[in-house]
Amino acid sequence: MKGLLLRLSGLDADAENAVRVIGFFDRLITERAGLDTLVRTTAELAGCPVGLHAPGQGLCLRAEPGGVVVTGPVPTRAAVRSLEGGVEVWVAREGEPAPLDDMLLERFAIAAAVLLDHSSVPLPELGDPALVELVLSESVGTAERSRALHLLGIGATAPMRVLAATGEVPGRSVLLGNVRAVLSEDVPETDGRLGVGPLLPAIEAARSWQSARTALLYTSDSEPVVWWERLGGLGLLARIEHADIAQLDDVRALDRLAAEPDMIATLDALCATGSVRKAAALLHRHHSTMPARLARAESTLGFEIDSAAGRFRLQLALMLRRLRDNSA
Repeated sequence: MKGLLLRLSGLDADAENAVRVIGFFDRLITERAGLDTLVRTTAELAGCPVGLHAPGQGLCLRAEPGGVVVTGPVPTRAAVRSLEGGVEVWVAREGEPAPLDDMLLERFAIAAAVLLDHSSVPLPELGDPALVELVLSESVGTAERSRALHLLGIGATAPMRVLAATGEVPGRSVLLGNVRAVLSEDVPETDGRLGVGPLLPAIEAARSWQSARTALLYTSDSEPVVWWERLGGLGLLARIEHADIAQLDDVRALDRLAAEPDMIATLDALCATGSVRKAAALLHRHHSTMPARLARAESTLGFEIDSAAGRFRLQLALMLRRLRDNSA
């Protein structure tokens, strides 16, 4: 179907080809296609960028041939067809319009009016936590997410983080499993652990939520708040299978050391500070108690931890163990 309109126009912009364009949109209406499908397939048909702007529903959708539906404004040089309620559909073709562009715009506008009416019914009420869940869902389209944001009073391009929390956090939120997802511009105080997703346009909340959940896996009692942006390449460790982590000798050694009170906290503090004295101060211990504890740890681990390379290996093992435990 890609570029079909141009091929039809090149043959003959006659009634027969116009009927084929009408039939294309009639099928979308009959099947009650989603708005994402309408915009995406119209771009394929037209062979150029197209869009749908419905400010009353918080929609500003656009797509290019072969691309996904995203949010974006109406281009200044686009051919526009206006509907009731401020709704507009547009086609942005470079150069001269195709002979069937007027027909396409007319039928695009009719289909948009019908499908907007159908798609406006099932959304939850304003303030319903289901709206937040809809914003975070990976299975919904750009149109559904845009409308949910609109009902929450959030612009599609507004900067926003998603937080993954184990405790209560102020803000629009929904409990998903045993983790609370929170929409927020800031990072508030919490009495639990917190994974902080990246600051992104609100329409990309699902991506921020994925990152926040991953960041939550890296939290611990000594580090209850973890920001996705600060993980860097460490974020890739979350993709390692738990069974593979359990087989690592260094992780098994840490499991044995965990039987000794505060040993894991001691090793965490050493990695965090890079200094035996600073680690002791962080743990409120006298530094003279540290050498014996670290010597026992080295004996079990099978490598020295008083060098940069040793501490890196130790920190990696601690991080992998934390991922395994938090994912359980």
